[in-house]
Amino acid sequence: MGRRPIRVVQYGCGKMAKYTIRYLHEHGAQLVGAIDTNPAVIGMDAGDFAGLPVKLGVKISDDADAVLDGCAPDVAILTLFSLVDDIAPMAVKCLSRGINVVTTCEEATFPWTTSSATTNRLDAIAQENGATMLGAGMEDVFWVRIVGLIAGAVNRIDKIEGSVSYNVDEYGMALAKAHGVGLTPDEFEKTLAHPDEIVPSYVWNSNEALAQELGLTVSQIIQENVPYVAEKDTYSDTMGGIVEASKVLGMNTRVTTKTYQGIDIVTSQIGKVYGPDDGDLCDWKISGEPDTTFHVDKPATVEHTCATIVQRIPTVLAAPSGYHTVDELEPLRYQTEPMMVEDIAF
Repeated sequence: MGRRPIRVVQYGCGKMAKYTIRYLHEHGAQLVGAIDTNPAVIGMDAGDFAGLPVKLGVKISDDADAVLDGCAPDVAILTLFSLVDDIAPMAVKCLSRGINVVTTCEEATFPWTTSSATTNRLDAIAQENGATMLGAGMEDVFWVRIVGLIAGAVNRIDKIEGSVSYNVDEYGMALAKAHGVGLTPDEFEKTLAHPDEIVPSYVWNSNEALAQELGLTVSQIIQENVPYVAEKDTYSDTMGGIVEASKVLGMNTRVTTKTYQGIDIVTSQIGKVYGPDDGDLCDWKISGEPDTTFHVDKPATVEHTCATIVQRIPTVLAAPSGYHTVDELEPLRYQTEPMMVEDIAF
């Protein structure tokens, strides 16, 4: 028996994959496959795609079945969509072949209530084929673990409040419109403030994961969309012009997660067009005895998410088969050694 590098398939080659591929290379894992449907990247060497100084000898392919059948990966990194139903077909391709999955899909952080049927199906497929699936990213460390760790040093907790944010301009026109960019406050109130169907936001799921981490039982979840109104004219790359003062720059989706223990978790997810002095937020306050406030100054959300995904791989490989959430696994650790596994066929 010997040791070999962990073998990884990158499933989805967009913005996030440029970081995950580089981080895998720098941590000694072996990229053995890369999958995407974008004609602009198909056929490109993954090393060139990620901006590495070396080629990796792995070309990005649009034939997922051929890649997954031909390279014997230990794990697939799925950097695709935000909802579990949307990533399920790709996850099934991997899990049914016994390939472990770690994904940046935000709902996958804790999907047992928002997508219970799909999650149970993924769990059954994973267990049947001896594979494990996990959703992780920025929320793993910064919205769940750190908050839970500091909560352990508070004698009494009455309320937990968080604020997190992202720049709408980085994610295209569809997201900008979904956040109401350019609307008047009245137009926002008539549409996005009262949607026909509530789509759980990212912090809906991370709040549930935090409640699980703290041993709290959720009694009710309330989600509200509040406009973020420009105080001055702000240029938007995505909109191709100025968003005028008094118009909507984006929205604050505020999720209040009530628990039977009487502790409310209230997290604001702010998606808006950034001005020159804006940056991502990670601000938290625990009210109780004693009150405790902490924050991360302008966190690099994309880089933190991708580093988390890569360094989560060893705990995913060590976990029992099935669908897991981050509260069930060991805390994330920095990987000081190359990412290797025992090779039973050595």
